[in-house]
Amino acid sequence: MKWLFDLFPVILFFVAYKLAGLYTATAVAIAATFVQIGWLRLRSRAVEPALWLSLGVIVVFGGATLLLHDEMFIKWKPTVLYLMFTVGLVVAHACFGRNPMRALMGRQITLPDGVWRGLNYAWAAFFAMLAVVNILVAQNFSTDAWVNFKLFGVTALMLVFVFAQALVLSRYAEAADDTDGKSP
Repeated sequence: MKWLFDLFPVILFFVAYKLAGLYTATAVAIAATFVQIGWLRLRSRAVEPALWLSLGVIVVFGGATLLLHDEMFIKWKPTVLYLMFTVGLVVAHACFGRNPMRALMGRQITLPDGVWRGLNYAWAAFFAMLAVVNILVAQNFSTDAWVNFKLFGVTALMLVFVFAQALVLSRYAEAADDTDGKSP
């Protein structure tokens, strides 16, 4: 459910684009992100920093798209957001000794420090790759192709990455099961 909740603005952007065009879709994405945050606040839930960051980026780049009637701003929005995630992951670890991936997943799985570090940098590299691929698609293909890529392509890449990550991390989960005496 969280995954669908996170995709809510992207799905609405896609539907609005298909029904009414890019500028309407941009306004819908801005409104949907505000609704997401409002919903979380109404339910007394914490709003994750990534969602606040996403709101800021969509307001700035979506607002520029609407004010200047230039679709390149909204096309750059995912690249800027992915690069911010990349920089955040790298700087948090390299400069502050914090591992955002451990903070997000540490309650679900126990991993050695080196694996946490690798996982953090793998996500940073993945977001950097998404940033590059997004801008390549945005600049070399039609807006329609970019919108389709934004929903289907990025979602597929994310699923493949998460699945590959799960395969790699499953080795450590099995090793933990073997060492705590729970394996037959």
